Amino acid sequence: MDVKVLELEPAKARLVVAGEGHTFLNALVEELLLDPGVDVAKYVIKFQFADPELLVTTREGRAPLTALSDACRRLVSSCDELIADLETWQ
Repeated sequence: MDVKVLELEPAKARLVVAGEGHTFLNALVEELLLDPGVDVAKYVIKFQFADPELLVTTREGRAPLTALSDACRRLVSSCDELIADLETWQ
């Protein structure tokens, strides 16, 4: 996955996540919004074949890249749990 940081401030990050689409970004945004330190999490895909642009703003001194990393770790953990559950059925 190729990530390009367009803007980085203490409470705001704007990134391009190359090669990803609605599937991953929807899950990531939903996970980000579960974080009480995240104010806004949204993405936009301006054109059909364009890479999505992700915006994360935070509050209470939460660093946006830390919130993003934490959300990704939680997604991985959820996927690991699902895989473990599925393996019990095989």
